[in-house]
Amino acid sequence: MSTAAIVLAAGAGTRMKSKKPKVAHEVLGKPLVRWVVDAAREAGVERVVSVVGYAREQVAPLVEGDTEIVVQEQQNGTAGAVAVCADALADFDGSLVVLSGDCPLISSETIAALVKAREDADAAVVVLSMELENPFGYGRIIRGEDGSVVRIVEQKDATPEEAAVCECNSGFYCFDAKALFAALSKVGSDNAQGEFYLTDVLEICRNEGRVVTALTAQDPTECLGVNSRAQLAQAASVMRDRINARHLAAGVTMWDPSSVWIGPDVRIGRDVELLPQVILMGSTSIGEDSVVGPNTRLTDTTVGRGCVIDETVAVEAVVDDGATCGPRAYLRPAAHLCEGAKAGTHVEIKKSTIGAGSKVPHLSYVGDATIGEGVNLGAGTITCNYDGAKKWPTVIGDDVFVGSSTMLVAPVSIGAGSLIGAGSVITEDVSPDALALGRARQVEIEGWAEENRRKRAEG
Repeated sequence: MSTAAIVLAAGAGTRMKSKKPKVAHEVLGKPLVRWVVDAAREAGVERVVSVVGYAREQVAPLVEGDTEIVVQEQQNGTAGAVAVCADALADFDGSLVVLSGDCPLISSETIAALVKAREDADAAVVVLSMELENPFGYGRIIRGEDGSVVRIVEQKDATPEEAAVCECNSGFYCFDAKALFAALSKVGSDNAQGEFYLTDVLEICRNEGRVVTALTAQDPTECLGVNSRAQLAQAASVMRDRINARHLAAGVTMWDPSSVWIGPDVRIGRDVELLPQVILMGSTSIGEDSVVGPNTRLTDTTVGRGCVIDETVAVEAVVDDGATCGPRAYLRPAAHLCEGAKAGTHVEIKKSTIGAGSKVPHLSYVGDATIGEGVNLGAGTITCNYDGAKKWPTVIGDDVFVGSSTMLVAPVSIGAGSLIGAGSVITEDVSPDALALGRARQVEIEGWAEENRRKRAEG
């Protein structure tokens, strides 16, 4: 049987106190609504319809391309949000999952189980329920004597007896699509909120003789909704623990898993060691036997095997096998450390290649440069790549030694095997195997300091 999903992402999320809509906020670098869409896809859902409304110009780009987008102009309840999908799904006949775009922890396994439960029972609807110690604020699952679901009662509409029930509505459902849209026309707004509740569909279908049941979530945290910054942080912590558990089981060592944050698309090889306070985001990958941290953040960065990345920030960088970086290094986009290269303490590299075995040990800036193999840049070396209007390249050949506190004023080329004297300002190309000095001749005036002190004392 075919499956489809509706992802509800039209709400404002006023409790977030934010300029952007709730579902656009991120958990581990990924928007809330994207977690939900991806879980549906992983569960085998063939069609996904996203309902947008508030700040649709921010939400739509997050889901366009792999979902169909419909607009809810009036925020009048969950039933209204689903009803706007009627035209888009008019030709659909099968299992229709309704998912909340602000619940990023839902798993593909649970979505698949929800679909299977509906199809096995030929039910009009299966609701995903959860057992909570403190159910306040959630709709209650009211069951009949036979264990079937009679109705769902919202908190504001519940009697004291109903409010004491701890089995709650998660907000996730799987419907018989035809039964759902037929029932929606019968949903009213006579309730404490004056809204059209999707939960009313369950009672309508039951009254028509269809099976209405519930599937209890094995892990209630999957149903955690994000309505505030505190809940956003809670969801991030849960997702962190899930992801870290997968990497630990795959052979990654973490000194303190609670201080390690790994995005969903990060790849880590066996026997990698992650020290405390490590953040790995985007498409970052780390090869086997590397050590990362402490206090390191890598985004969309590729790290090879056997590397040491210590107190480093790297964005869209490449670090080849055996290279080292840090402490307190900054690799900006298009920085490339070749095999065995080093970017040391307080080194910043941008749009540059550091050749195999080359070293930028400390206190240097390298921008728009191509550096050969076996090069050593002394402390305080700077490639002066920007003239105020345009960026210019620096090219350094193999086996060059650059003395400390040297300025290489681009565009400039340094020939292989040459040596640049410390404190030089190099403005012209240097020939291979040459010694280049670009500094003023030292001048000494005997007794000047003593005479200066005497004059100050006198006067």
